[in-house]
Amino acid sequence: MFWPVTFLGALAGWLLASIPGALLGGLLGQVLDRRLGLDSWASLRERMRSGAPLQGEVLLFVLLGRLAKSGGRISEAHIRVARAEMQRLGLDQAGQREAIDAFYRGKSGDDSLRQPLGRLRNREQAAAVLQACWRMARAEGRVNAREHELIMLWGKWLGWSGEEVAAQDRDAGRRQGAPTSRGGAYEEAMQLLGVRADTEPHGIKRAYRRLLSQHHPDKLAGSGASPAQVRDATERTRELHNAYALIRERRGFR
Repeated sequence: MFWPVTFLGALAGWLLASIPGALLGGLLGQVLDRRLGLDSWASLRERMRSGAPLQGEVLLFVLLGRLAKSGGRISEAHIRVARAEMQRLGLDQAGQREAIDAFYRGKSGDDSLRQPLGRLRNREQAAAVLQACWRMARAEGRVNAREHELIMLWGKWLGWSGEEVAAQDRDAGRRQGAPTSRGGAYEEAMQLLGVRADTEPHGIKRAYRRLLSQHHPDKLAGSGASPAQVRDATERTRELHNAYALIRERRGFR
């Protein structure tokens, strides 16, 4: 565990008043770290970007937005599930606006979710979050491999076992919806990018950018490719983007 404001406070104090200043700055910084729930540089960046840590309904709808977008597009079915969750929570107009903003914030994929989920230690609240995520994953009737992988990963960050996470899918016995991936979405994503589990983040980024450049539909259209080839390239680009997003989330790099 690393206390970022403690470190910055101690450094600033040392520069201003040597050892006594470092002690005082570190002490004040630790108070802020504990009060704001900061335990890494990532949590500090999240706090600075959002102005407040992800929690409560905001965290929930960020997760739902991420799930809805994981297949490449948000459908009317996803919107209906999001609205049903607002009704389930009894949100007023202000709460609904905040939930909608969080949902569209989630689809951008810019937020790191590991720290906020790691801080959610109330089992009842965590179960409610996982159940809502499963409902969103089944919005179109079937849980795809990417959605399944995300929910299992988020459950792991919550400190839950795979069996406990799967048990929160209350509709699993009533619908057909097992993920179709035989080897797992994460393994398929690595194969698509041509990387291994031990490939460093910079190597993964380089492979992703190289493949994206090769298959970018605008590049092919400019070189005289047929409409069918451009459509295939667009689909390939979407698959590359989803694969990279999954690997990045699993490995925890930006």
